[in-house]
Parts: sequence; structure tokens; C-alpha cells
Amino acid sequence: MKAIERMTKFVAILIGVFGMAIVHAQITLDITKGVDGGGIPISVAPFGGGAPEDVAGIIASDLKRTGKFAPQSAGSRADYSVTGQAAPGGARGYVVQFQLSGAQGGQLLNLSFDVPANQLRPVAHRISDLIYEKLTGEKGLASTRIAYVAGGGGTWYLIVADADGQNPRAILRSSQPIMSPAWSPDATKLAYVSFEGRRPQIVVQDVYSGARRVVSAAPGINGAPAWSPNGQRLAFTLSKDGSPEIYSFDLATQNLTRLTNSSAINTEPVWLPDGSIVFTSDRGGSPQLYRIGPGGGAAQRITFEGDYNARPTVSPDGRYIAFMHRRNGSFHIAVIDLQTRQFRVLTSGGQAESPSFAPNGKMIIYSNGQRLEAVSVDGSVKQDLALRGNGRNPAWAPYGR
Repeated sequence: MKAIERMTKFVAILIGVFGMAIVHAQITLDITKGVDGGGIPISVAPFGGGAPEDVAGIIASDLKRTGKFAPQSAGSRADYSVTGQAAPGGARGYVVQFQLSGAQGGQLLNLSFDVPANQLRPVAHRISDLIYEKLTGEKGLASTRIAYVAGGGGTWYLIVADADGQNPRAILRSSQPIMSPAWSPDATKLAYVSFEGRRPQIVVQDVYSGARRVVSAAPGINGAPAWSPNGQRLAFTLSKDGSPEIYSFDLATQNLTRLTNSSAINTEPVWLPDGSIVFTSDRGGSPQLYRIGPGGGAAQRITFEGDYNARPTVSPDGRYIAFMHRRNGSFHIAVIDLQTRQFRVLTSGGQAESPSFAPNGKMIIYSNGQRLEAVSVDGSVKQDLALRGNGRNPAWAPYGR
């Protein structure tokens, strides 16, 4: 009973703070700060052709946010150059053509796209990712999406937006809080906690059709859903049998399996690629991260730095775990390398919370309680996605399949 009381108080405090923080929020993101530091000089010339979107400007902004490139105006001395045009034509409305060249004039990319007007921004993101991958050997993030929660006037919204914050779309509006969105591995669904009916329930929603399915509405706590790597199961927290415990739910058979068994609070599960689960527990006296096998069993403690570590998120390759870490009364985003056991605090000051890895494992998005920010896994690149309003509980979508 004591564990339930502690968890209930924790949830009540979280909802209260959450509600006060976003009461005047709007649902438009405005990126007002770029990336700290420099990068590889790359000139991006304006695209001719009279398209209604500034394709070159979008490409330059995307490349700047990576922290690896420093876009320059046309004609500036740079290691690489991007030229092109976006003009009416083709079968679908606009032809977007671009070239990526080296400083010595060698052409590295030369591609064109036939798109309707409403796809000019997405194709600009795709070009950014093609350039990024060509020059770094890594997949880019410009074409990915994020989800987050916003609200105002007693109404909560679940938002899906481009990774640069543009094109926000509310896929759910509710008079009750929404928490903990989590993307399916194919990036077509979101699982989240909804308080519709004034009680928590776990819902899975198709982000395209809007179709919804209530997965769990058990008595007590229903919280912190997380998808398995193959998308066939969800892990989440239930208190239906007493203390908050971690359960695994088979979405096809609806079979529910209990994975933890203790008098402590066990919550916030996330899956590693091998099927094991990392979660938060206060079984040692304070919130720390632990790991259990796919079927449960004995828990192995992961974090030992500080007296508060919670809200884990796992990098796609399973090497890193990022989480909330308390130091000197403030919450930071920290990361631990599971191979080397190296621990690093990535943020300074503020009330950083709710980290989520980008699908290439290079960046982590999080909320500082007022807006969304991002930091690279090595702490060298920082982004500030300032909201016109507030945003909480961000989740970066996978690449999908």
C-alpha cells in the first residue's frame, strides 16, 4: 500500500505540474536558436523557379541543425556547394532538381523530384538527408517526425510534427491530460496514457487514420507504455495487483505477463534490442535504473551516480541509455554507455525531462519544462526548439519500415 501511495502522489504531482505548465500553450513550434559551434562550410544557393516554399532555406536550416555543417551564402568559400531550382512542371506540379558539388567542382549528387506543391517542404528535407548521408555516411533526421503534448485552457493536444517543428498536427484533443507518447517501430502508431473518463488508460492510436484502441484500463495505475523492438508487444506499468509493476502485453493475443515482483515502485520500462527491459525502480531507496531479461527475473542495477535517475530511453543500437539525472537540485539529461560504463551529464541547469533518442542515435530530444530542446549524445551539439507556448513529453519517431 505504501508503494501505491507513493506512486499515486508522484502521478498527482506530475499531472499538477504538467497542467500548470501548459495551460497557455499553443501548438506551433518556432525554432529560434540554431546549433552551438561551427561545422563544415557548405554554400547553399537560392533555388530559382518561383516555388511557394524556400527549398534552399529549408535545406540550409536542416544542415545547420545537425551541428556538422555551417551553411554559407552562395559564392562564399566552402568545402561543398548546393545549387538547384524548384519550378512548375512535371506530372505532379513541381520539379525540384539539385546538385551537390565539392570545392574542386566534382559533382557528388545530381537528382530531381516531381512533386505536388504540398510536398515541397518534405522533398527539401529529403534532399537535406541525402546530402547529410553522402557527406557523413550516416542517415539524416530532417525527414523524421516528433510527437509531443501541448495544451491550453483545460484542453490537451497530442501533436505530430516534422523534426524541425513545422507542420504540427493535432491527432488527439482531450479535456483530460495526455502523457507518455511512444512511437511504434514502424512509426505508424502512438501508444500513450489518456485520462479520459478521469482515470488513466493506455491507448494505441494510428497516426494516419486516427483509429484508437484501449489496451489497458485496469484498476489503479496504467502508465508509461513502450513498444517492443518487433512492435508485437507493449510494456507498461500497472498497479492492479498492489504495487506498481512492469507488465508485458501481447497485442495480438492480449496475453498479459507480469515481469517484476516487489514492494517497490517499478515503472517507465523501455526495451533494448535484445528484448531485455530497462526500467525505473526505487527498490534501493531512491529512483534508479535497473535491467531485467525478456521474461523478467532478477533485476540488475545500471545507474549508481547520484540519488535520482529515471525516465530512461534507449538508443536504437542499444548502446546508450539516456535518462533524467538530478544534481544539486536540478534535473539534467545524462547518458550511460553500456559498453564502456561511461557516465556523462549532457545538459546544464533547468528542469530537463522526458528524453527520447533520434532514430540515428545521434541526438536526444527532451523538454525543459517550457519548451523542447535537443542535445547530441556526446553533448557537443545543442538545439533549442522554442515553442510559442509549451510542449512536454517529446518522442522522436523511428525511421519506420
